[in-house]
Amino acid sequence: MYPTQRQRPLDPPDEATELGRAAPWHRLTYADGHLGWLATGHAAARAVLGDPRFSNRPEHMHPPIPSRTELMKKSDFRIPPGFFLRMDPPEHTRYRRLLTGQFTVRRIKALEPRIAEITQACLDALAAGGPPADLVDHFALPLPSLVICELLGIPYEDRARFQDDTKKLLDLTLGGQDAAAALGRVFAYLGELIGRKRAEPADDLLSGLIGTGELNDEELTGVAFLLLSAGHETTANMIGLSTYALLTHPAQLALMRDDPSAADNGVEELLRFLSIIHIGPIRTALEDVEIDGHPIKAGETVTVHTPVANRDPARYPGGGRLDLTRPAGGHLAFGHGIHQCLGQQLARAELRIALPALLRRFPGLRLAIPPEQVRMRESMSIYGVHTLSVTW
Repeated sequence: MYPTQRQRPLDPPDEATELGRAAPWHRLTYADGHLGWLATGHAAARAVLGDPRFSNRPEHMHPPIPSRTELMKKSDFRIPPGFFLRMDPPEHTRYRRLLTGQFTVRRIKALEPRIAEITQACLDALAAGGPPADLVDHFALPLPSLVICELLGIPYEDRARFQDDTKKLLDLTLGGQDAAAALGRVFAYLGELIGRKRAEPADDLLSGLIGTGELNDEELTGVAFLLLSAGHETTANMIGLSTYALLTHPAQLALMRDDPSAADNGVEELLRFLSIIHIGPIRTALEDVEIDGHPIKAGETVTVHTPVANRDPARYPGGGRLDLTRPAGGHLAFGHGIHQCLGQQLARAELRIALPALLRRFPGLRLAIPPEQVRMRESMSIYGVHTLSVTW
């Protein structure tokens, strides 16, 4: 069974931590009775994720718990062709190549001033509302949503409606009643937006993809939704959970707030330490595989326990401590191999800009409730905070 007991909010489940200390590989019985593997070692996880003999396609998977895909199916939702997250080469390679050509260093660098402006606007709104305030609702959620709007080229007049629907989408993993309706509206809107971009292209990612001439409207819609879902939910949860982590580690908070040189490495350490993708990635062997003498049979599924792998003492001595000065490179927060997160540089830019700006704008920022009363959000795949009541 999958270990889930979690004694301390920022740490992996205790049972999983103990498994990681004992060995890098463990037998795992999946929800459907399939006997597979749990990888808790950093080297083991990296080897699986980087091996092309493992598949990422959903029909090969034996998820530990019902997946978001299954929830979508229950809502009569069909994932369109462009949603390449669950594809293998050569289909995955085709989409990935096109997106890599759009996620250029130039585009992300050009977007950074707008990320800073959006951050300041969110902070202004937070200040105007006064304390106490829910940092998730007023900062962590709207900031990445507005950045996605910039990236996709969503017109200003549409952003309020788009933000409202994307916020409701986060209820999918919680079974929210409005999520399916919001999902339909988002897809309809993205289809309409693609039509507009075909008629009047601009300097944005969607227009760039349309300009390649290699994707039809259905594929473009799937790609746009993938960027929205992957880039919004994860970054929003990372901002909220990072703030909670810093507020409960005052010395680390002071370093992030007061030392401008600490932001780059500090963000890497937060990504490693928090590892918000807490179930998976999941891969299935397409043939018999042996990794460091460990045999995995064809058809067996491997779940990578990212939070434990990212604290593996063989890779990160003392990895159970948050230390913004630690060399945190090589972590698996964005995965590894051909499926490594395409938008990781954008996420880094948002975190690197948003977290120091928040702490400097409100130097007295603190929790408005005791830390143990903060409600943690443990969805089908993402770990974070439901709300984060703060004052200053």
